[in-house]
Amino acid sequence: MSFAGISHWRRNINIFLLGQFLSGITSMVVQYAIIWYLTAQTGSATILSFATILGMVPMIVLSPFAGPLIDRWNKKITLIYTDAIVALFALILSIVGTISADFPLWLVFVSLFMRSVAQTFQMPLINSILPTMVPQEEITRVNGQLGMVQSSNFIIAPALGAFLFTVIPMNFLILIDVLGAMFGIGLLIFVTIPRISRTSKEQLHILADTKFGLSLLVENKGLWYITIIGAMFTLFIMPAGSLYPLMTLEYFQGSITQAGLIEVIYASGMLISGAFIGIFGKWKDRMKPVLLSYLVIGVAIASSGFLPGNQRGFVWFVVLNAIGGLATPFFSTLQMAMIQQSYEPAVLGRVMGVLNSLMSLTGPIGLIFAGPLADAIGIEKIFIIAGMGTLLCGLINLLIPSARDYDKLLQKRLNTRENVSR
Repeated sequence: MSFAGISHWRRNINIFLLGQFLSGITSMVVQYAIIWYLTAQTGSATILSFATILGMVPMIVLSPFAGPLIDRWNKKITLIYTDAIVALFALILSIVGTISADFPLWLVFVSLFMRSVAQTFQMPLINSILPTMVPQEEITRVNGQLGMVQSSNFIIAPALGAFLFTVIPMNFLILIDVLGAMFGIGLLIFVTIPRISRTSKEQLHILADTKFGLSLLVENKGLWYITIIGAMFTLFIMPAGSLYPLMTLEYFQGSITQAGLIEVIYASGMLISGAFIGIFGKWKDRMKPVLLSYLVIGVAIASSGFLPGNQRGFVWFVVLNAIGGLATPFFSTLQMAMIQQSYEPAVLGRVMGVLNSLMSLTGPIGLIFAGPLADAIGIEKIFIIAGMGTLLCGLINLLIPSARDYDKLLQKRLNTRENVSR
């Protein structure tokens, strides 16, 4: 793949990132507003866990089959369609909320489900697009910049969503999602996304292509182990993640504003680390910071469960979430860059579809038990379990040589391939 000039690809990726920011921020504002609505209306850990499960089911079921489609479909058109689907269901929810006394829970759940269907295509799609839009030596840094965009969304959306939730009727607030989709789609028109050339016309065989993506992942032993460990990490961390609003509101006796503040603080840490990776993101062994992030996240989450259930404890909760936020991009961003460099762009969508499904598969299992367990033993105990589980995942990764040394082996393979092609 050739890149015509530095200014061209940088301008192209900047427009793309701006579009992702605008569509992402508005979508997340509405997403958080829905979470605040469910929290205020029900105050139930079980309801919040169920809402999170609905958001994950499409990713688990559809991701393996989305990959083969992503590798063949026009990527720009697919991004436009998925943005439009999210906007359409936001519009439907707004209309029903306007003509009804309140929002039917079933329709709120359907809206969350359809958002997840769109994200199931968007996430592997974006990850498969980046290697075609930037030079290979810039992949880690651009992933860091994408992480900055996503972190900025996480910083602005919770606080803005909490504020707008208190001053704007929910039926009008949801329409912000429609506006964001219009901005995102408008900017995508000006983005150049290279088409992957194929030597022959490949016919679409969903099951065969899914099996092919799985075989590529399994054959890559180091990355396969990293994926399985990542699935274990999801099993432990998702229950705690779904209960953040209730941790603030019930355990620390806080407010909706403070619940939004926690999200902002965590995302601020992510933004700082994302900026660092985006500027200095060239490590000889990226697994070292990944393993360190397991340790930091595990300690931060587990420590949160030992805090006293008052406002003094909340202050320390803020500090621990800032630390956890700083560590998160070193886990997610660096692993994604390694995955992108491990496969050719023509098959990356199929691999990403299977990988995303496996990484998400264990989340609902944890969430099924999270709500009832939190109601029975206390929300704070879920955080202790999540933190200890995260530390266990990091230890397992450290003890498996092919997983621990994966990036060193990958860099050696890439350097050999580059020398042969010269």
